[in-house]
Amino acid sequence: MHNFRELNVWKKSRRLTRDVYLISVKFPSEEKFGLTSQIRRSVISVPSNIAEGSSRNTSKDFIKFLRISLGSCFELETQLILAVDLEFVSEETMNPIIEKVQEIQKMLMGLERTLLKES
Repeated sequence: MHNFRELNVWKKSRRLTRDVYLISVKFPSEEKFGLTSQIRRSVISVPSNIAEGSSRNTSKDFIKFLRISLGSCFELETQLILAVDLEFVSEETMNPIIEKVQEIQKMLMGLERTLLKES
């Protein structure tokens, strides 16, 4: 079992969640139940699945949750790009957020590789 609070990828994904919420609050109100809601569910899924997976007894089980978290990251990245395409936010504003998502993607893949080597 791992302590998720000590994992840098979990810490970064928490900060990403805050950043995404701050940006998405500026989206049009008619998107509250559309893209805004979907983006928020995706970003919350990232640290949540890291935490849940860390509670599992085997690396194999933890990896399963890391992969779910990674899938949420790719889903989130797509949704953020769509928010730019739909002109809810500028590309200049969104690019630093997307870079954080991509960094977390790499960290998740690295953690998975480490766990695979240990098992």
